[in-house]
Amino acid sequence: MSHATVSCKSSKVSIPPQAGQHHHRYLFKRTQQSSIKIGLVQASPSRGDSMARMHSKKRGKSSSKKPLRKTVPTWVKYKPVEVEKLVVKLANSDKGSAEIGTILRDTYGIPDVKKLTKKSITQMMMEHEVYPKIPEDLQNLMKQVNNLRKHLETHKKDLHSTRGLRLIESKIRRLVRYHKSKGTLPKDWKYSPERAKLLVD
Repeated sequence: MSHATVSCKSSKVSIPPQAGQHHHRYLFKRTQQSSIKIGLVQASPSRGDSMARMHSKKRGKSSSKKPLRKTVPTWVKYKPVEVEKLVVKLANSDKGSAEIGTILRDTYGIPDVKKLTKKSITQMMMEHEVYPKIPEDLQNLMKQVNNLRKHLETHKKDLHSTRGLRLIESKIRRLVRYHKSKGTLPKDWKYSPERAKLLVD
């Protein structure tokens, strides 16, 4: 059986023909993968589009998906007006839009509010003026900042948390710019740790 030789700086190594074929296949696959990765990097969205995970090397996060259904299920007995009243009632009891959707699904058996009412929960809250002045995604990030700052008061040498705090605050500043451009925040609104503590706590 003839052997292929691979030369190195120090010595020559003989490889059987089958092993050589596997080696070439391996190299071919690696070059294909690298070319695919290069294509993905070039076609990747801007930093603003992937803000939630821009500081992470993860590919994404798994989550449940709504069933592909275009009509309201027949077993839903609530009318759009009744659902809207429920949304306003829950919003008045300091519930966020995500929490309201979960309550309507688990307690009242309404799987999809938008299909039934033709409006999202946030739209209904804004129409009835019960939507919070600070958008919910911004509030959640400010809660994280407050918790981290309390942690760092007692653990001042926790460098990992210090870096996490900087990353969250950079997310907040980008999110503030986004909400200003959409008109959901006043143009003169500015983020500061003191304001976050007063608004959220």
